[in-house]
Amino acid sequence: MTNLLLRLFVKDHENTSDPGVRAKIGSMSGIVGICCNVLLFAFKLLAALLSGSVSIMADALNNLSDASGSIVTLVGFRLANQPADDKHPYGHARFEYLSGLAVSVLIILIGFELAKSSLDKILHPSAVEFTWVTAVVLLASIGVKSWMFLFNRHLGNLIQSASLHATAADSRNDCITTAAVLLAAVVERLTSLRVDGWMGIAVAVFILYSGWNLTSPPSPGFWATTT
Repeated sequence: MTNLLLRLFVKDHENTSDPGVRAKIGSMSGIVGICCNVLLFAFKLLAALLSGSVSIMADALNNLSDASGSIVTLVGFRLANQPADDKHPYGHARFEYLSGLAVSVLIILIGFELAKSSLDKILHPSAVEFTWVTAVVLLASIGVKSWMFLFNRHLGNLIQSASLHATAADSRNDCITTAAVLLAAVVERLTSLRVDGWMGIAVAVFILYSGWNLTSPPSPGFWATTT
């Protein structure tokens, strides 16, 4: 699928040393991310309203924030493709790294919000109503996000983009988050245990750790060629 999209929407996509090709590949990633995350948000919102699940609603809002992250990626690549000027004789490639940093910050903010809502659920436990509609929506979400992880990782490796690697990591984290929500719902359905909040805390810690690692700056050589 990734190679098909490249052939359809990025002319001469194998010439990754061309800044214009890099910008088109990054923009394609952003557009795909916006479309997928908005659709996931809509379906999860419906599932949350049908089931009355706070955790699924939070997961839906997570996808909405991911759509914002994809917009940041799209804008970052557009800005990075601007031609050099007097203030930026080597071009604007730094914007690409800054967009990746912005995605990392979004990941950290999501982690904090998830930790806060999970702690509240531990202190005030409530049952999660499990339905087959909920299960199908969450399983489909895991499938879509798994593909988005592979998609962005492939593009990130193709053009050596910190921004796309950050987006891929975010998609991977979403798979874990959604799987945790689904597992907690199944456990609560089959037992009397209230594990939703504890599962959320574990996922939040993982997301925070991942987001923090992604804030690491690139090598000094990067700045030497992009300032």
